[in-house]
Amino acid sequence: MVRERTQSEMVLRRFSRHRAAVTSLVLLLLVVLFAYVGPLIWKYSFTDITDDLSQPPSLGHPFGTDLIGHDTMAQVMRGTQQSLKIALSIALIGTVLGSLWGAIAGLYRGRWDFLMMRIVDVILTLPTIAVAAAVAAQGVGGSQWWSIAIILGALTWPYVSRVVRGVVLSLREQEFIEAARALGGGSTRIILRHLLPNALGAITVTATLTIATGILGEAALSFLGVGVQSPDTSLGLLVSINRDAVNTRPWLFYFPGLFIILIALTINFVGDGLRDAFDPKQTRVRQ
Repeated sequence: MVRERTQSEMVLRRFSRHRAAVTSLVLLLLVVLFAYVGPLIWKYSFTDITDDLSQPPSLGHPFGTDLIGHDTMAQVMRGTQQSLKIALSIALIGTVLGSLWGAIAGLYRGRWDFLMMRIVDVILTLPTIAVAAAVAAQGVGGSQWWSIAIILGALTWPYVSRVVRGVVLSLREQEFIEAARALGGGSTRIILRHLLPNALGAITVTATLTIATGILGEAALSFLGVGVQSPDTSLGLLVSINRDAVNTRPWLFYFPGLFIILIALTINFVGDGLRDAFDPKQTRVRQ
């Protein structure tokens, strides 16, 4: 007797056939290891000052050093660590708020749906980076990484809510939702036990892409000088403080910039693979 594949096994199988997504996932995991395991084994800390000033990449300093003598690879490790932490927090905040908002709007429809979606429309018209920079410039939370995550997360959840609302609008008419109502299930139970679990595929894909948006958003704020501040660092801050050295000491600018691009691209490809994997009507996997 042939065992029928579960939905999770089918999703994993379709994802594994998406070569770009699998390759990107491996690269992303290597970046995460570089950021979180690298500092534990590398001989320099991002705050250490060496006697090697403005040295180009070498065996002793694979990413070179800056004008003061900081090891650039150690700084990129710390910057990647902080940028990933901020991006993941942005995705968590945006996904939780957006999923609940979209599920409530899609379930109730009518006046509640109209009012809630108009609020979403208003937030979507705001220039995210400009508003985030203006709020961060007021010193809300100082230059702490969590304050940047909260500000950007509060501006990205409407994108998630639109996706979830669309899924819930189709799910609410399904028989299992009617059965839950007939058995006396309240709105909260229906949302948490039935709607959101069945919208998990769309939520997962959207959350993944929100991480990429968060990486770029953090980099933009730090580049503008209102993100993570010294003595701490992030990829965006490293790019910002070294932008004038791009012609004289290019390694200081290009290495953190390369990691920003690498993280954003790999996460986007992983999200693309997840979208294909969760789509039950997928007949051809893009290579």
